[in-house]
Amino acid sequence: MKYAVYQTEIVAGNPKENRENVKQWIETVAKREQPDTVVLPEMWNTGYALPDLANIADQNAEPTAAFLSNLAEKYNMNIIGGSIANQKGGNIYNTSLVFNRRGELVYQYDKIHLVPMLDEPSYLTGGQQKAAIFELDQVKMGLIICYDLRFPEISRQLALAGAQVLHVVAEWPAARREHWNALQTARAIENQFYVVSSNVVGTYQDTEYAGESMIINPWGTTITAGQQTSIETLTATLDLALVPKIRKEVPVFSSRVPEMYN
Repeated sequence: MKYAVYQTEIVAGNPKENRENVKQWIETVAKREQPDTVVLPEMWNTGYALPDLANIADQNAEPTAAFLSNLAEKYNMNIIGGSIANQKGGNIYNTSLVFNRRGELVYQYDKIHLVPMLDEPSYLTGGQQKAAIFELDQVKMGLIICYDLRFPEISRQLALAGAQVLHVVAEWPAARREHWNALQTARAIENQFYVVSSNVVGTYQDTEYAGESMIINPWGTTITAGQQTSIETLTATLDLALVPKIRKEVPVFSSRVPEMYN
């Protein structure tokens, strides 16, 4: 499965401009790379303009859901739609959307863990549904959002459910860059699946973002990684046969003794 990952700089508070940037990128990468799946970063529609979200966030995932659905169908590609600021039921959520090649919404997830360091709990509501696996091209996958990466239970739950690829969509700050790198590698090694991440670059107010989007294989080897400050596209073809191979060679899951972990 061929992937293309968008590492970009978000225009905080300007959903229209951000949609246009994503549209142009998808059109370009579709023609140049013909990927099976593309990945966008966290909160790409608004960035972290948190005080403005009540006025600029999507309403029940629109117009972004229709926007991404049309692009997925037009270019015959799966879209891991990063996440967006999304108003529903009187609250604002950090919501991920995943579309298959036919433009069908196959998965939706609201970020569970809100970031105290970026004041998310003051503006956003945490998701109430567990993260779950979904399938694209008959491959079982999972998705987490940024701060979720710090909680290994959520990734292990997805691996136990059969995920072969974990997507991490983020606006991870440069101040914690070492954690970003180490945690992704750890999740790949301990769960023996691919980790594909999309992070952003640039700055907003006092926060600089880390970049360094990554594609890591189930052995923990980084296949490709973005630079710290560059807008760029990462591409790689995932050899999914590597997942069961490594799980057989190092049988972590059959060696588990979960009754001893409580």
